[in-house]
Amino acid sequence: MTTTQRSPLLLLLSTVMLAVAGVALLGVPRGQEQPVPASTAHATADPSSAATVPPARKPTAGTAPSATSAASTPSAVESALAAHGEGVAGDPAVQRNLEAAWPADLPVGDERELLTAGRALLRADATGVGRATWPDIFPDSGQAVAPAFATARFRIQAAIARRDGSPDKAVVHLVWAGRDRGSTFTDLRITDWHFTRTITKGAATWTPQPRT
Repeated sequence: MTTTQRSPLLLLLSTVMLAVAGVALLGVPRGQEQPVPASTAHATADPSSAATVPPARKPTAGTAPSATSAASTPSAVESALAAHGEGVAGDPAVQRNLEAAWPADLPVGDERELLTAGRALLRADATGVGRATWPDIFPDSGQAVAPAFATARFRIQAAIARRDGSPDKAVVHLVWAGRDRGSTFTDLRITDWHFTRTITKGAATWTPQPRT
């Protein structure tokens, strides 16, 4: 066979071999492809995951959340109050709380007079004892009216007297406990008695005002 006759045959064989090789390459499964170099894979990874997820660690005294948050922490006034049902032992704390919340602003003599009157008024109002002493406050004191609270279970827990907006006005704040007609005992009850000061013949007198 001459050279001019072999050239077309060789060209045909080369074309067929190239076609077969191309089909073989297209048929290679993805799992068998050559792995991407490590440097290329690191460059295409998302670095945000390592930045946003901190390593796990045990909480310490500096990192652990506070057991008393600002929303749950009681105020100084509330913490000074005695708990309900604590009894006579809790009364001094109630007295301290009142004195801390409302600093004294009356002369000692006026405060003493107001406290004596305020305590007597509260006792008369709650138990009926001594109502005749205050006919303007208890006009029905001569009638047979059952007291709202038993005398034996009545107790004044704390009391203070302070000015009420002007030098001639005062209020007595009282915190007390008692058992009512339904045999329910409750402490930390709050009652206010208001007074006005009148001067008669040079003598000042604190007069209680009827409760409204």
